[in-house]
Amino acid sequence: MNAAPHILIVDDHAEIRDLLGRFLRQHGFRATCVPDGQAMRDSLTSAQVDLLVLDVMLPGESGLDLCRDVRRHSTTPIIMLTAMGEETDRIVGLEVGADDYVPKPFNARELLARIRAVLRRTVMPADAPGPRSSTLSFAGWRLDLVRRDLLSPDGVAVDLTSGEYDLLLAFAENPQTVLSRERLLELSHNKVFTAYDRSIDVQVSRLRRKLEDETHADPLIKTVRGIGYLLTVPVTRP
Repeated sequence: MNAAPHILIVDDHAEIRDLLGRFLRQHGFRATCVPDGQAMRDSLTSAQVDLLVLDVMLPGESGLDLCRDVRRHSTTPIIMLTAMGEETDRIVGLEVGADDYVPKPFNARELLARIRAVLRRTVMPADAPGPRSSTLSFAGWRLDLVRRDLLSPDGVAVDLTSGEYDLLLAFAENPQTVLSRERLLELSHNKVFTAYDRSIDVQVSRLRRKLEDETHADPLIKTVRGIGYLLTVPVTRP
């Protein structure tokens, strides 16, 4: 039997930590609660963590700095807790590698739903049936739909957050087709943002930078002004 997913909560407010820890355990998760970045690093070193809930406002190192640090060596999913209405924090959080965000004050059930959604996108059984057991190829790149891995034309693995993977999959399954922001949100199962939220543009920009290829004069993901984006090359399924 597989162990319950392990959630690491990083928040300097003891009441929030205790509330979330109890709530997640009541719903079948393992939960570890810590107050700061050093305790977070100790937990990540000592145990397997399946998802990180990370507050932006922390003493010492901020949640954004810690998110950036985690992303240097790990693709563990990260959900940021941000102050209500702080769009800048949301955008910067996505730029440094967060997969999702929840504004404070938040409803514990909403956070639970976000955690489950991110885990569904990032945890794929190795024996999953159907087309997800194959590989999509485009311009020398290979996207493994089982391992959720991206390999460059040189065979180098490229780290993708769960949000970036879902976005790339949406493009790869609809190549050479202009996709509006609304359609990208729908295809990537991302209900967090509205079509007019700059966050979707940030995700596309991050993904495009990871797909930069000197052998192509034009970017693989092209902006169609006023409409959306498209993957400019054909995709095959070997």
